[in-house]
Amino acid sequence: MNSLKIYREQILMSKAELARKAGLAAGTIDRIEKGKSSRIETKRKIILALGLELSGKQRIFGNED
Repeated sequence: MNSLKIYREQILMSKAELARKAGLAAGTIDRIEKGKSSRIETKRKIILALGLELSGKQRIFGNED
């Protein structure tokens, strides 16, 4: 299972809620959770929407650039 999905479920957040908070489409969240690549700006929005600091990037996206 993808780290984003695991973390999102641990904090009891739906895909739709994450998408709304991040200003993204729910389909974008779905694609990222399925392992597709994303832009740095998209990752930044997701990290902040999850309530994490930008330094927490590796917790969600690992060593991706």
